[in-house]
Amino acid sequence: MISIRDLHYRYGSHEVLRGVSLALRPGAIHGLVGANGAGKTTLLSCLYGLLADYQGSVQESEGRPIRECAGLLPYEPFFYPRLTGREYVAFCLQARGMPVRGLDGWNELLELPLDQYAETYSAGMKKKLALLPLLVQPFRYLILDEPFNGLDLGTNLLLMEMLRRLRRQGTGLLLTSHLLGSLTELCDEITVLADGQVLRHYGQPEFGALATDLLDNLHQHKLQRLRTLLPER
Repeated sequence: MISIRDLHYRYGSHEVLRGVSLALRPGAIHGLVGANGAGKTTLLSCLYGLLADYQGSVQESEGRPIRECAGLLPYEPFFYPRLTGREYVAFCLQARGMPVRGLDGWNELLELPLDQYAETYSAGMKKKLALLPLLVQPFRYLILDEPFNGLDLGTNLLLMEMLRRLRRQGTGLLLTSHLLGSLTELCDEITVLADGQVLRHYGQPEFGALATDLLDNLHQHKLQRLRTLLPER
């Protein structure tokens, strides 16, 4: 299990994370939601060690370094120019001392032109390419920042089934998304962030209240205005 306890992070005088705690368990999908600026990406960056000057603790229960046992899909993947998709995956695997194998089987699902330059890919293709080296490695945890963003409907459905199968194989998954329906369909639990704090943790039996609670907490003033514009009859 990966435990995040009382995490604080500042950009200068602005405190982005204020005492965030949550747990990522093997064989479970944990969703993370919140408005833009709530601190989701900063939290994932602290968890993965991309930001190190935080307060609080991030620990794996067996004492393993997070990067050794977890893979990260960033919100905006970066690709070096003049690298093909195949070369990008090989670069990612070789950086971890992993052999390049199993690639073609996964790419039968993702259907990427691996011998073309990655910089020519569409946004959805780039997202799938960034996901590919994660799928071919035996990570115990996957941290996915907006994995559905930019994907078409069919690929979204396929990715959801991939995540379900990874969970059944014991992988722990932490993912952010603005697609609340996808999260409530997939996740075992969901944490809501607001202004850098945990607003509430929801278990599956409570998912029915999630959308209403979010709307009320994030847009209370606008809801009052909406009631005057579109009164109930």
